[in-house]
Amino acid sequence: MRAHEIPAGILPTHRQLFYGGAWHEPLAGVYAPTINPAYDERLADTPVADARDVDAAVRAAQVAFPAWAATLPRERGRMLRQAADILRAHAQELALLDALNNGNPVSILAKDADFAADSLEYFAGLATEVKGETLPMGPGYLDYTVREPLGVVARIVAYNHPLMFAAMRLAAPLAAGNTVVVKSPDQAPLSIIRLAELIGHVFPKGVVNFLCGSRECGQALAEHPLVRKITLIGGVPTGKSVMKTAADGLKPVLLELGGKNALVAYPDADLDKLVDGIVGGMNFTWSGQSCGSTSRVFLHESIHDEVLARVAELLPRRHRPGIPTDPATTMGSLVSRAQLEKVQGFVRSALDEGARLVTGGRQPEDPALRDGFFFEPTIFADMRPDMRLAREEVFGPIMSVFRWSDEDALWTDVNAVDFGLTGSIWTRDLDTAHRAARRIHTGYVWINNTSQHFIGAPFGGVKQSGIGREECFEELLEFTYTKNVNLKLN
Repeated sequence: MRAHEIPAGILPTHRQLFYGGAWHEPLAGVYAPTINPAYDERLADTPVADARDVDAAVRAAQVAFPAWAATLPRERGRMLRQAADILRAHAQELALLDALNNGNPVSILAKDADFAADSLEYFAGLATEVKGETLPMGPGYLDYTVREPLGVVARIVAYNHPLMFAAMRLAAPLAAGNTVVVKSPDQAPLSIIRLAELIGHVFPKGVVNFLCGSRECGQALAEHPLVRKITLIGGVPTGKSVMKTAADGLKPVLLELGGKNALVAYPDADLDKLVDGIVGGMNFTWSGQSCGSTSRVFLHESIHDEVLARVAELLPRRHRPGIPTDPATTMGSLVSRAQLEKVQGFVRSALDEGARLVTGGRQPEDPALRDGFFFEPTIFADMRPDMRLAREEVFGPIMSVFRWSDEDALWTDVNAVDFGLTGSIWTRDLDTAHRAARRIHTGYVWINNTSQHFIGAPFGGVKQSGIGREECFEELLEFTYTKNVNLKLN
């Protein structure tokens, strides 16, 4: 879908920043173009917030905080449910907007608004569960704890699911009584502006605030003395930068960062399900732009050749790059020219280091895709753990396949990377499954499954894949602190 073909009502009508319950022009008057990556075509100009805009938004959130913290939990829950209903009513248009702006297929993005709504409803139900406890201190004392909200929380979200991340990451801090400032991704800000149009009025002025901007905006949020916690979904370098800045203010962080995730197949795995899981786990649908993609596949030598051949045959049939706004498309484009060039660089380095290209490895020849940032689904085999492709996150549609025979050596190689977000184990033996789950160094493990998230199940990483857990009760507590009250009785 080209810019002139976009139906009325899809693009947001505002081109401003939203904070304090109102729309504001950026104070420096700076706007930046945002594009449709399927055609490298301008969609709109969006506002660029600088440090002064950040200060205004944070102060609006701070003004709103006392009243919001004092709002009855069930009333906070009611507003979260109202926001969820609005998201579901507009799910299709929001999916189309993200498909236009980030290049993911509209068919898969249709689920994002519903998943975000599920999260809003989940935390709405937990709003009354922010509880303390009584502590036995013996006669003459009453000692108890209460959970208090932190204050203003800043949430920086990623471009691969901008609407979903922005909406669902509002839920926990709001339910706990905090106010929130959301920063949109540089590459795909339009659905966050539209989200402000749809749900900004649901909450009291200043409770939810939405900014667009580049690095200066994120830096200013991390530095601001009134921001009590900073969170990020993004890459490791950005996470390190945010954490360094937050450290100057002793500000806690919640970081969901990159992954170089392993899928490990044992000899007894169900091969039909395994082949399907390997293709699905790489998240080729959104061109591998997913922190949870199982991009390293470890196949036991007894099944390696057969499984690799079957995966190589299935992959191009199931995933072929196409225009993201076409409902039939099963694989979209990369988000930007910079991301395309990064993927191409990994292909060159893999070939230079001796990896074998099994399929893909280039831009598609389809003339309809010549202007966009498309790349074929790609598999490399004969991989070694020391190769660049084996160690660094691509965030693109490249899968690496390894052959293994010795289980101890396998886990040494699997755990050798600096990441530890997700992992996937394939076996029909219960003992093997549990043993493997113990040995893999990740925050989240699937057994005979990949990619799925379940509201209520903690999601997050170890090592350089992040700090903290989300999508669960623990996320709610991330946005509180414990206050102890000790009463001496007469």
